[in-house]
Amino acid sequence: MGVAIRTAGEEDRELLVRLLDEAFQDDPVSGWVFPGAEYRRATHHRLMGAFTDIVLAGGRIDVTEDGSACALWMSVPADDHGAGDPADDEGPARVRRAVDPENERVEMISRLTAGVHPTGRAHEYLWMIGVVPGRQGEGLGTALIDSVLERCDREGLPVYLEASSARSRLLYERLGFLPAREPLRLPDGPRMWPMWREPRTP
Repeated sequence: MGVAIRTAGEEDRELLVRLLDEAFQDDPVSGWVFPGAEYRRATHHRLMGAFTDIVLAGGRIDVTEDGSACALWMSVPADDHGAGDPADDEGPARVRRAVDPENERVEMISRLTAGVHPTGRAHEYLWMIGVVPGRQGEGLGTALIDSVLERCDREGLPVYLEASSARSRLLYERLGFLPAREPLRLPDGPRMWPMWREPRTP
């Protein structure tokens, strides 16, 4: 049986933020940005809200009909140099001010990932994908990604992402992603794996 997927809208914001907050509570990178379970439970949802707002405004969010999983996508044009030059982008600072002004890691994570983001070639960027804890391992994430990969293959577009855990990196490898560069090691924290997938010809 297939997974029913639709495009989310502004009316889905609360659902999306709650879903992403639950999905990433135990993620290594979220744990680095918001160290300590109590602090993370109190604050993490605000970062997920900021990410949701950015992608609702400039990208696309796919969500399963039952609201158990979602994927945040941005289309990056070939001439978008901002993704690779964080010094020119005040976005990370604005997110920090909105989410948790005293936490420099909120801004740092955005600047570090922007600094390794590939430039010079149009691609789809999988900003993040979340599945609620009780539904992980059921293939929902794969279904969300596959629908976009099929389109990218038809259109000749590559896809980029950063895997935030060893488990997710293995999933992406099975879908045809390869390392885009050396892993990004967060200061005194975990690694992230920039990954790239070339379009497959029919």
